[in-house]
Amino acid sequence: MTVVPSLVDVANADDPPFWPRVAAKVNDAVSHLPQGQPIVLVAHSNAGLFVPVVVQAACRPVAGCLFVDARLPFRTGPTPAASPERLNYLRTKVTEDRLPQWTTWWNEDDVALLFPDPQTRSAISAEQPRLPLSYYEQKIPVPAGWDNRSCGYLLFGPPYDRMAQEARERGWDVDRVPGGHLHQLIDPDAVTTRIVAMTERWGSSAN
Repeated sequence: MTVVPSLVDVANADDPPFWPRVAAKVNDAVSHLPQGQPIVLVAHSNAGLFVPVVVQAACRPVAGCLFVDARLPFRTGPTPAASPERLNYLRTKVTEDRLPQWTTWWNEDDVALLFPDPQTRSAISAEQPRLPLSYYEQKIPVPAGWDNRSCGYLLFGPPYDRMAQEARERGWDVDRVPGGHLHQLIDPDAVTTRIVAMTERWGSSAN
């Protein structure tokens, strides 16, 4: 069984820090999973930075953490949600105390390639929140021992190949499904199959 927690309420909040709300939302979702089911956290993109605090807050033991084309938390925290260069860029985008939707930050030709069709893009864009700049100004703790469990990285492609290399240096399991940053929308079956295969490998290596 899989659950995908909604973080819309967190995105619509105005006051930082946001990471405790993220951890609480995921913890609530985990609590609805069947007892006895091993818990594996799968985080995409910037959500990777929240994995350590989610592990710490989880009401049940977390068996593994998989980062999918995601940013990695620092080895020791806290980890800034955005680099100084990215923050400077985002400050130029703020209107009415909010950032525009994520898909409007980049060149239209590049963004369009991330989606399988206009209908999918329209549906996802309708759900995109306008985050406050303070979301990206926060620093997210990295509790000691959060990675004392199976961890892995599933790469789609640049620029996250640098993150995949760091994951290798941390001794994690690394695999790849070539594609763009939202490849889970383009080929969900291939991405799901690889996620399941990686987590099954972890189980085999533990036996």
